[in-house]
Amino acid sequence: MTGCAAALAFGSTSALATPGSGVTGTILAKGTSAGTMKVKAKGRTDVIVRSITIAPGGSTGWHYHSGQLIAVVKSGTLTRTLQDCSVEATPTGTSFIEPAGAHHVHIGRNLGTEPVELYVTYLVPEGSPLSVDADAPACAGGQGHGGH
Repeated sequence: MTGCAAALAFGSTSALATPGSGVTGTILAKGTSAGTMKVKAKGRTDVIVRSITIAPGGSTGWHYHSGQLIAVVKSGTLTRTLQDCSVEATPTGTSFIEPAGAHHVHIGRNLGTEPVELYVTYLVPEGSPLSVDADAPACAGGQGHGGH
């Protein structure tokens, strides 16, 4: 009787699994977050996936986003200066979320010698631009304005 129960249990598990067919997938980049990631969006949301390359010495310009975005650093190290002028360096194989809103102004720079390659998923209100140019925060001493 025990053998029958084991066979039935095994049989039912196998019957639920269905092998895939005609499906291919490519991992473009993988990054691990430093901690818990919380993502949220309200209302109709445009979900846009974008590849971004920043040349050595390049910069995004000061900007913010109308919605959250999730970024994965495929190669290089992205150095971001945030609205409070704190600096975060995010190397290859890491991921991060950029929060939404004009109070989250930031700039991304490539201070390295190789291109920074990012894969970014934007979660912005329907019809919103991907980013909005902004002036540098006061703590940055007026170091330029938007350009991204």
